[in-house]
Amino acid sequence: MSLRYQINIRILISSLCALMLGGSIAIWQARDAVNKEVESSINLAVQLITFGFSQASQTPFNETDWLPKFNSLNQTRHLSIQLKEPSGQIISFAHKNQQTNNDEKPPQWFINRVAVHYPKVEHQITSFNGEQITLIIQANPLDEITEVWQESIAFFSSLFMLTLFTFLAVNLAFNKALKSIAVIVNALKVIETGRYQQKLPNFSIQEYDNIAKAINHMTGELDKSQQENRALTQHTLEIQEDERQRLSQELHDELGQSLTAIKVMAVTAGRSQAGAVGTRADIKQATDSIINVCDHLMTVVRSMMHQLHPLVLTELGLKATMEDLLNHWSIRNPELKLTITCPDEVDYLEQKITIQIFRVVQECLTNIVRHAQAKQAAISLEIEHQAKTGTALRLQVTDDGQGCAVDKIKTGFGLLGMRERINSLGGELIIQTRPHQGMSIIATIPLP
Repeated sequence: MSLRYQINIRILISSLCALMLGGSIAIWQARDAVNKEVESSINLAVQLITFGFSQASQTPFNETDWLPKFNSLNQTRHLSIQLKEPSGQIISFAHKNQQTNNDEKPPQWFINRVAVHYPKVEHQITSFNGEQITLIIQANPLDEITEVWQESIAFFSSLFMLTLFTFLAVNLAFNKALKSIAVIVNALKVIETGRYQQKLPNFSIQEYDNIAKAINHMTGELDKSQQENRALTQHTLEIQEDERQRLSQELHDELGQSLTAIKVMAVTAGRSQAGAVGTRADIKQATDSIINVCDHLMTVVRSMMHQLHPLVLTELGLKATMEDLLNHWSIRNPELKLTITCPDEVDYLEQKITIQIFRVVQECLTNIVRHAQAKQAAISLEIEHQAKTGTALRLQVTDDGQGCAVDKIKTGFGLLGMRERINSLGGELIIQTRPHQGMSIIATIPLP
């Protein structure tokens, strides 16, 4: 349901409620006004007629001549006045304004709602010749009801015009706002397709302008994230290709040459033994060479396997793997003091978490050795239990090196890769650093 339709429906319902309430009040006021008008006319007629007959003793007059003149007064237009003589004859006087045009006559339902039962009023009057005449007054409020109906028509017409004006005013007022909403919706449809360069224009309405600025900021961040992801994907593919090239080169240089040497020495030893030309010393030398080459091959294979995936992580757990990693870096960099704090509970974590934590720590140590020029580095891994946030794994790697500038944090693929690893686990990575004041990397990962 559109906003315009909802607003128009609410205005219509409000107008109908106002119409019903106003109609009820109008009918009540009309009934009260007609009743008061009729009672006032009856009282006035009785007083005037009584006063007129009381003057009969002073000025003789004929009631059949005087009452028609009285009945022609506008104040008595709601009354039907009759005289009942002592003989029982009834004299009626028709009011010249009592005839109401049928076109102006209100509908019967309105007459029934407004009109009430008005009893006949009989009043004894002594005429100028001393006879007792009965004055009969019967209310006939049709003229008054007609006037009230016309006033009601004017009221309802005004209400209808007010409702129509409200419809037009609201539609005109919301027309510009609804156009702004259409512009925002169309822009969001374009953004939905991945075109984050789409920007919303400035709006004259402050609320819509704030929405447009928020959407433009969001699309800017999405576009920047998309570019970073593309760059990270390209960098990952390049690293993967370099890794494959390096492994291929090592397989060719180390394994290929070593296997060829083993084959040559084995063939030479076999020929020497078959031809009885060689001596025990030659065979012993060939076997020693083969053993040395095999030992070298085993060392190379272990190194390659460790680079691809540390088997100790699967066999001994995360704690032993971290300690072995620190021992490896400490031997290669004796000037760097490395410490680690790690509880035994980390060995029971899921494998998808342990491998990512290991890679993050591995990347942190690589960055510290290559760029930080640090003398000390500390690794802390702990499991936190909180009532509100639940259980979480917290990793913190801190060094006292050169630190890093803000722009390098945003463009460095190593830090960006670590952030993506933590985000893939539903966690959060925070990097705290200042130039020449070291760096602290804090990762928090929720645990099931």
